[in-house]
Amino acid sequence: MSSERPSLSRRDALKWFAGSAAGTAALPAVAAKNETEPAPAYPIGRSPIFDPDFMKPVVFPWDKLLTAEEMKTTAALADLILPKDANGPAATEVGAHDFINEWVSAPYPKHYEDRETVRGGLAWLNTESFRRFEKRFDEVTIAEQSQIADDICSSSKVKPEHKVGAIFFSKFRSLTLSGYYTHSSNWKQLGYLGNVTMAGAYPGVPDEIIKKLGLEDVA
Repeated sequence: MSSERPSLSRRDALKWFAGSAAGTAALPAVAAKNETEPAPAYPIGRSPIFDPDFMKPVVFPWDKLLTAEEMKTTAALADLILPKDANGPAATEVGAHDFINEWVSAPYPKHYEDRETVRGGLAWLNTESFRRFEKRFDEVTIAEQSQIADDICSSSKVKPEHKVGAIFFSKFRSLTLSGYYTHSSNWKQLGYLGNVTMAGAYPGVPDEIIKKLGLEDVA
């Protein structure tokens, strides 16, 4: 008996490939007939944050990382930046401090950077407050808080020893404003009314806006 394996002719090989392709192509048609076939199971280990299933969205709130002491300082500085006045509520009344906590706790690369900046800045703020007034920032008076804030609110005029505080303040102020003005109670301050039903026919774009954009000759 020969030990050599039988060779496969080119014609037989082509027939074999053609048959395999035809069988594979027929599979989707068979599966499509069964419209009640259940959807595949959610993959084990699939992240609802980085690999979400948009057909079955999952609410996945991440843990808030700022400590209770950090939140006290966050709230104090937020209200110093945006206190309650005739134009609107204080920052903490609309949850701007909670927004900051949510933001810096988010599990995304950009947020990691902001987390380091904010947490380091909060620590710097309390250290500076202790150095000047022997109390935490949230325990001193508004006037004393303002003294510290005034030294770090302008990056172009900041002293070298306050540079870290100025970098922190710039980021913190931006986050405070974001949390504050995305709250619906403050939209009117920006001149934004939201979705308002318009009675009657659409009047079109006001002439002053068309003129300002230089679109008078556009059909």
